[in-house]
Amino acid sequence: MTATPLFPGFDGLMTLSRREGVDIRPTLLRVLTDLYVQARTHTPDEERQYVELTSRLIDQVDDATRAAVRARLAIYPGTPPKTMLQLGLKPAHPGYRLPLAEEIPVAPLPAPPSKPPSEAQLRMASNLAMRPNDAAEISEMFFAANAGERALILHNLNETPLKASARIPVHRAKRAIEILEMAAFASDIENFALELGEALILPSRIANEVTNDPGGEALACALKALDMPSPVFQRVLLFLNPEFGSSVTNVYRISRLYDRLAERSSLVMLAAWRGSTMAVSRAKYRPALYDDERQRARSAPSQTRPAAQPGTTPTVRTGTER
Repeated sequence: MTATPLFPGFDGLMTLSRREGVDIRPTLLRVLTDLYVQARTHTPDEERQYVELTSRLIDQVDDATRAAVRARLAIYPGTPPKTMLQLGLKPAHPGYRLPLAEEIPVAPLPAPPSKPPSEAQLRMASNLAMRPNDAAEISEMFFAANAGERALILHNLNETPLKASARIPVHRAKRAIEILEMAAFASDIENFALELGEALILPSRIANEVTNDPGGEALACALKALDMPSPVFQRVLLFLNPEFGSSVTNVYRISRLYDRLAERSSLVMLAAWRGSTMAVSRAKYRPALYDDERQRARSAPSQTRPAAQPGTTPTVRTGTER
C-alpha cells in the first residue's frame, strides 16, 4: 500500500518494523495519530487510509498506548466512526461536532535565582565580541541550567548583539536532515551524533553531549540551526530515545520550545559551542615562554673558589738553587 503525503516517511517506518527484535508499533500508532489530528478536515481517501493503517495496530499495542491514542481522538472532531467504535468511544448525534481543545496555557518561566552576573553574562549584554573563554562559560552555563533557565537563556540570546554562526548551506542541511531522521528511526544514537557533528562542524565531545542531553533543549537548538521542519523534529524526538519519546509531556514541551525558538538563538549557541572548543584547546596547549627552560633547569651546586690561585704563591728560596 502506497502512503499519501499525509504520512511522510511511512515506508521507512514499516521497513524498520520488520526487523527482528524491533517493535515500533506503539510509537507508530502515536505518530500516525499525531499526523492525522494536525489537520481539521480530511478527504475520504485520507480517512480510509488512516483506518486501514491503525485498525490492526490498535489491537496489538499495549494499554497505555491505546489509552493515549483514545484520549487524543476523543477530543478530535474528525475521528473516523470505525476508529471510535474500535476504541470504545461513543459517537455523537448527527450534526454534532466535538469542539477542539483549547490551547494549554503556558506557565510563566520561573525567574532564575538572583546571583551576581558573571563576566560572560555581562558580555552577553554588551557589544563586545564573544571570546573563547566566554563561549565556554556560556556553554557550561546552558548545560548546567534547568528547563526554565535554558528557555530563558535561549530567549536572551536572540536579543544579544553577539555574533552568530553562519547558516548551514541548504543542500548540506537537507542531506543532514535525511540522514538524521533515518538514524533516529533506527535509534542509532552513535551515527546520529556523528552526522550532527559533521553537519554543524562540532567536535565529537560536544555532538555527543548535545545528542545525549536528557532535557532535549540542546538537541532542539542544534536541529533548529539545520532548519529541520517541525514534523520531522517531532518524529526524531519519538524515535531517537524511546524512553524520552514515550513521555507525551516531554515531547509536547520540547516541540513547543522548538516552534518558538528563534533561528538566531540557535546560531549564537552554535557559535558558543564552537568557541568553547577553542578555549579547551588553548588550555591544553599553553604556549612556552622565553624563560621556561631557565625556570625548569635544575640548579647545580656552586663550586667554591680556592683562596689562592695557582702561580700567585711566592717561591721560597733556600740558597741551594743556582
